Order: sequence, then C-alpha cells, then structure tokens
Amino acid sequence: MADELSKMFAALADPTRRDLVARLAVSDATVGQLAEPYDVSLQAVSKHLKVLEDAGLVTRTREAQTRPVHLEAEVFDLMTKWIERYRRQAEERYQRLDALLAEMNDGPAAHRREDEKPRKKGKAS
Repeated sequence: MADELSKMFAALADPTRRDLVARLAVSDATVGQLAEPYDVSLQAVSKHLKVLEDAGLVTRTREAQTRPVHLEAEVFDLMTKWIERYRRQAEERYQRLDALLAEMNDGPAAHRREDEKPRKKGKAS
C-alpha cells in the first residue's frame, strides 16, 4: 500500500500532472486534447500521462481511431483513506491540546476541591 501511495503522491507532485487530473475529472480526453492548453509537445504530455498511468491514476483505452485517457477516480479512495486517517489523528491531538490549554487557563482555583478554602494572606498566627 505504501509503495502505491508513494507512486500516486509522486505523480501528483507535478503541477502539470495535477492539472491533467483536474481536466480528466471533468471528462475523458485524448492526448491531443489534453495537450492543447500547454506550450509543450504531445510527447511531453504523453510522458506526463505515462507517469500518471504507472501510478494507476489514469488508463488509456482504444475507441476506434482514438485512445482516450480515463481518470481512475476510485484510486483516489486509497489516498483519501490514508489522508483521513492522519487527519483524524491530528484532530484528536488538537482536541487534547485544546483541553490542556483550557485547563491551564482556568488556573488552580478551578481545580480546588469544594472543601478547600483559599488561604487568606495576612499575619501568620
């Protein structure tokens, strides 16, 4: 699992590949369609797609004379589960920290038992 995740996150580390994924989330497209907005060659876009394909994020199919690229959205479930697990752990840590800070802000008076009375400052007897 970790190796798959490493490939996925590494593939998405590049802004061009993230943009390709965002565009493929809308609809399948050919390499030529995906390359249109970029000032790069079809070969460069194909290399980016190959990285995404090796990570399991996209697949290429054959339809007549075209080879549309398809986003494998279910693969993102694995990434989401991994992220969510650590988000929950971080949230729990923040809640414990909030509780500790609230306890510290209440001061010692908030933790005094009811039968304890505060000592009066004054002359010692």
